[in-house]
Amino acid sequence: MLPRLQSFLSQRGVASRRAVVDYIAEGRVSVNGVVVFEPGFRVDPETDAVEVNGNLVASAAPCHVTVMLNKPAGYVCSADRSQGRSVCDLVAGAGVRLVPVGRLDKDSEGLLLLSNDGDLILKLTHPRYGHAKTYRVFVEGCVNTAALKSLRGPIVIDGKPTRPARVENAAPGELLFTLHEGRNLQIRRLCERAGLRVERLVRVSINNLRLPENLPAGHWRKLAPVELELLEG
Repeated sequence: MLPRLQSFLSQRGVASRRAVVDYIAEGRVSVNGVVVFEPGFRVDPETDAVEVNGNLVASAAPCHVTVMLNKPAGYVCSADRSQGRSVCDLVAGAGVRLVPVGRLDKDSEGLLLLSNDGDLILKLTHPRYGHAKTYRVFVEGCVNTAALKSLRGPIVIDGKPTRPARVENAAPGELLFTLHEGRNLQIRRLCERAGLRVERLVRVSINNLRLPENLPAGHWRKLAPVELELLEG
């Protein structure tokens, strides 16, 4: 079966699936010279000329590249430089256009994936897949029984309650959080509710893929095939 326009463009590395839908709705995409507004429009990569903003999209799918970055604090997970320094600048040497797989807020650190594989990005970011992400969180305040109970309970964000977090004491002033969804500032909001101040937040794993201790902050490397398998959980 021929691919849908939305899938074709995301697989060619034009943008994420979500961004591609916006491009199509804005009339920036044409097929054989005709503007198409339907993301589900079927295209034939071998015969159709697909253009975005007047630029021809390559018919052959690019090689998929996925990298892990040890994100330092102070960088935003967006290609929009108006928001600040972008993690995309840190992986410019990859030679292909990569987009962040999910987000870490500007002040957070640790394991971040960037990829041009639209299917992988969808699988790792859509809430229905519920991938486990683990964070080391250094806090100031009293981590007593009441605080832990508060941290492990749901919290309402954007009008919807979160799934309960798994929270463990790792060391004095250090907690391990495991989440199965990526709600906006969830850990920081939970800590605030429990009377704790977050001093540092570091993501250390996604499913079974862990951040290597020998990967310095601000550095990246490509994932090996066996590491891609670890992401499956």
